[in-house]
Amino acid sequence: MKVSILTVVYNGAATIAHCIDSVLAQDYPNVEYIVVDGNSKDGTQEIVRSYGDKIARFLSEPDAGIYDAMNKGIQLATGDVVGILNADDFYAYPSVISEVASLLSAADVDASYGDLEYIDASDATLVRRKWVSGAYKVGAFLNGWMPPHPTFFVKKKVYEAYGHFRLDLGSAADYELMLRFIHREKIRLAYLPKVLVKMRAGGVSNSTFKNRIAANRNDRMAWKINNLRPRFYTLWLKPFRKILQFI
Repeated sequence: MKVSILTVVYNGAATIAHCIDSVLAQDYPNVEYIVVDGNSKDGTQEIVRSYGDKIARFLSEPDAGIYDAMNKGIQLATGDVVGILNADDFYAYPSVISEVASLLSAADVDASYGDLEYIDASDATLVRRKWVSGAYKVGAFLNGWMPPHPTFFVKKKVYEAYGHFRLDLGSAADYELMLRFIHREKIRLAYLPKVLVKMRAGGVSNSTFKNRIAANRNDRMAWKINNLRPRFYTLWLKPFRKILQFI
């Protein structure tokens, strides 16, 4: 099974090497690594190019935002499975991809996911909160559930069948995609109960109350455009679940 890992970046010189190193340190033998850059001006391009042919594809050009860049990377991917690791994130240990590939093969599923730790932006050893996903149950999205997107590995055929990221939903684009794949289309899922990815704290959708309101509005739109109806509490439980991650 060939696994394509995609990293999108824009002016990420401070963290991109750590991200790349965590991918190249993986012990899985069949990884295609793709980096899509939004025409960075801070030295990111030079850092990426310094890795030479260790990176299978490097595309640098202006884009319409992070999800446009992800869509470009998915189109470039030639693997059976696609995983997306943002430039601020890194894999928690060297056998993440091996374990994911084994799970996807043995369980005969369409996608897998795991747990995630938010770490301090300046101290990677300091865990700020932990996102324990838990095993998926049918209808879980109605109760505010979603898996952490950086741990979400999806077979390429799922993207080909059900589409890519929408560019009109802001930071809710990954939520909408997983809602579409998992809740609406009912793809088969497997859960790997381990911390697979570590993410530097400071997500845009939660940075201010105003951003949270905008994110909630986009979350609601994600249900509407898929002809789905949330429960009256669904979109309030979603951010409430994040509070529990600090406990």
